[in-house]
Amino acid sequence: MESGIRLSTLCLLLCLGPVSGFGVDPSLQIDVLSELQLGGSTEGVRQVPGLHNGSKAFLFTDNSRNVKASPETAEIFFQKLRNKCEFTILVTLKQAHLNSGVILSIHHLDHRYLELESSGHRNEIRLHYRSGSHRSHTEVFPYILADDKWHRLSLAISASHLILHVDCNKIYERVVEKPFMDLPLGTTFWLGQRNTAHGYFKLSQAEQRMNKLDQCYCERTCTMKGTTYREFESWTDGCKNCTCMNGTVQCEALVCPLADCPLNSALAYVDGKCCKECQSVCVFEGRTYFEGQRETVYSGSGDCVLFECKDHKMQRIPKGICPALSCPESQQIPLSHSCCKVCKGHDFCTEGHNCMEHSVCRNLEDRAVCSCRDGFRALREDNAYCEDIDECAEGRHYCRENTMCVNTPGSFMCVCKTGYIRIDDYSCTEHDECVTNQHNCDENALCFNTVGGHNCVCKPGYTGNGTICKAFCKDGCRNGGACIASNVCACPQGFTGPSCETDIDECSDGFVQCDSRANCINLPGWYHCECRDGYHDNGMFSPSGESCEDIDECGTGRHSCANDTVCFNLDGGYDCRCPHGKNCTGDCIHEGKIKHNGQIWVLENDRCSVCSCQNGYVMCRRMVCDCQNPTVDLFCCPECDPRLSSQCLHQSGEFSYNSGDSWVQNCQQCRCLQGEVDCWPLPCPEVDCEFSVLPENECCPRCVSDPCQADTIRNDITKTCLDETNVVRFTGSSWIKHGTECTLCQCKNGHVCCSVDPQCLQEL
Repeated sequence: MESGIRLSTLCLLLCLGPVSGFGVDPSLQIDVLSELQLGGSTEGVRQVPGLHNGSKAFLFTDNSRNVKASPETAEIFFQKLRNKCEFTILVTLKQAHLNSGVILSIHHLDHRYLELESSGHRNEIRLHYRSGSHRSHTEVFPYILADDKWHRLSLAISASHLILHVDCNKIYERVVEKPFMDLPLGTTFWLGQRNTAHGYFKLSQAEQRMNKLDQCYCERTCTMKGTTYREFESWTDGCKNCTCMNGTVQCEALVCPLADCPLNSALAYVDGKCCKECQSVCVFEGRTYFEGQRETVYSGSGDCVLFECKDHKMQRIPKGICPALSCPESQQIPLSHSCCKVCKGHDFCTEGHNCMEHSVCRNLEDRAVCSCRDGFRALREDNAYCEDIDECAEGRHYCRENTMCVNTPGSFMCVCKTGYIRIDDYSCTEHDECVTNQHNCDENALCFNTVGGHNCVCKPGYTGNGTICKAFCKDGCRNGGACIASNVCACPQGFTGPSCETDIDECSDGFVQCDSRANCINLPGWYHCECRDGYHDNGMFSPSGESCEDIDECGTGRHSCANDTVCFNLDGGYDCRCPHGKNCTGDCIHEGKIKHNGQIWVLENDRCSVCSCQNGYVMCRRMVCDCQNPTVDLFCCPECDPRLSSQCLHQSGEFSYNSGDSWVQNCQQCRCLQGEVDCWPLPCPEVDCEFSVLPENECCPRCVSDPCQADTIRNDITKTCLDETNVVRFTGSSWIKHGTECTLCQCKNGHVCCSVDPQCLQEL
């Protein structure tokens, strides 16, 4: 098969003329191939059949050729083109796959004043030209011309306005530099090549000239089911009569003629035809059957007899051998036209049907029927032929503001009017407030443009009305944590974990080193160094426990030595010593009562603590909780309580706690005890500094060096401030700054701190 490009109907009619009003002045029209007088004697060019039957075209082959206008003919062309900035190039072509080359070229030396080429390698059309600034320009239009199919191309240029049509469809519209067509003498006009050394481009051209240039610059043909029809050509398609009108297929339902059938015949559908035709009939047991129809009759013994309508009589025919069925008898279905049963769910459609285009075969229990596809309606009662429903013409569409409804096979589409942008499948708007940032959506929201406005929807992981979106954490943020992003909690100091559920044990994790006279005590969110037994703080409350000093239990009477022993004070404790030569009992005195050596008892005011006397010393400890022991005291060991009634609901209502669990909420330490929640202020470490601040989302104050950031001050009345008018202000005093109405100043231990009151500004 020969490869190349062919032009037909417009086929090698490259016409150049003014585009105004889509009309072509014959005096300005150039029929290039006619003027070049191509024929059988032109080397590398031969005549071949064109696009339509009876038309002819020229094929430009691979052979060496030299197709250009003579100087005289070229000058005639250029007189019509020279200094013109409005012209149209019309061409109908058929280009082979991967073929590339120049369609026409008007150039002088290396300057291309007007050149049109098509690249099958890059699938693009290129226009080369020169502008008034004597600069070369190239416009590239991505499009597949090299597909071995006929195409009609129209390239219209009016000053700086360019429009490219392919097959009567507008493909591109651009603003370009104004072409410069001041063609000098010696300019050449080439067809199918740029010069003798240029790669050859294969073209073909139909003999007939294009007519009706005011209708998209070409004769509009119609293509239906792979067949091309010419303007005003009519044909029958199933149950429709169709005509090609102005490039559009217009069809109407076929009107079937009224037929008067002879005796023993009636109207019936025939395969492959739309209208009913007279068919011979049989009458059997009061029913009418058409030629070839079958019917089963069962005898009293249950035997099946098969009849078929032949020559106006129902004749008995052999029923044949039925295939074995793979289903139980309860799943077998009898048929009215066959003595052989089928299994339930049998596919009758695979045995053949008469459903035509836009109609599909559907299986019933004992037969197959035709059904129109969605968006189509039946043209006859058996649904074998269906036609498209024009939702646009019938008002059965959903196109909204600023759109045009365009009917499509089985559906419709809403096309935005010129100058409008799409919102969704059914509506368009003039402005996109989302793109132009003219919206009030939260930074964590999605903006959806609507007609005359917009909608805001919070992004996944955020909740709110769209204008305000707050991060959403699925499991919540505990112990005072804040949800700052989707399932991301910012934990307050001293807590960690995805939901801030874990208290950081600063003592066991090695964050803290307390003095040897103190023990590190972990607390929810923080810790402190507590003096060990036998020591007490001297009042300085050193954070690390250096202020802990020994307690003289002997001198203060805080020992448990019995009367027969002598108390000796030790660093951090005491010793009960038995005098020399005496036999001491080792008993203890506890709360004014004698406890014998080795005695164990439960405290009267705390049933959860157990004490023992060991050689004069009283040692007490909390009861050890063994949740496996069925007799465990649930009052002392609430964590061993398995009852659902003993669980507690968190203040937010989002999760529950077991009895014995503790947590932090709103700077309070809470604990669940047998179904009841008890909360008390969260203890905070002592802050020994002049200025402190309570950060947001934290419970305990911190020291700061900037007094203006502090919200708590250890006031020193000896420190004063000078205001802007040199008036002495005492610590803690405040005043309105001179010359302003809303600037409030304070004296903080000799430092002046001023700030603007926003509420005051609103009231001005």
